[in-house]
Amino acid sequence: MKFTYMMTGWEGSVHDARVLRAATNDPIYKFPHPPPRKYFLVDAGYANRDCFLSPYRKTNYHLTDRRRQGGDKKKELFNYRHASLRNAIERTFGIWKNRFPILKMITNFPLEKQCMIPIACAVVHNFIKMHAEDDELFREAMNDDYDVPATDDPEEVGETSTRADDAGESSTRAENLDDFEMGQFRDGLKDAIWHDSNR
Repeated sequence: MKFTYMMTGWEGSVHDARVLRAATNDPIYKFPHPPPRKYFLVDAGYANRDCFLSPYRKTNYHLTDRRRQGGDKKKELFNYRHASLRNAIERTFGIWKNRFPILKMITNFPLEKQCMIPIACAVVHNFIKMHAEDDELFREAMNDDYDVPATDDPEEVGETSTRADDAGESSTRAENLDDFEMGQFRDGLKDAIWHDSNR
């Protein structure tokens, strides 16, 4: 539940996928790529490529949705497991926003400080995680009853965003950017999860 990389300074109207592409494609940003055969989980607004594993788009993933009839059960189970793992990410952001209320009023500061505040908060967050063994916010977040705060971006897995960046590209195009090999890897993982769940 720690931050490993943070990039600030982009306008809020730029789609997150464009910022990620810039971070991963330009060595100046020193993006920490994972070791071989390890992947970052991303939501449906991102392409399934390289070291980024996205869920299947336009496929349900909630447990109640999985109980309904019809649909591709293998993809639904994969998305459900994917969402369960991504929940730790949402919990981390929840802790971070609860601990640092300044993040909710960041626009009150000059742009230069707006870029530094999230980084400073992330450093303190990581320090607390590493050194405060019984931190109340971390303890609450590990509780199964923890209410994950709503994110600023209400996208759901399987839905597409209509928010576009300044190049006119929206996350609906993410599917067109999916990498063939990563698609095959995800399909194999989907089948393995399905097989394991039906033993």
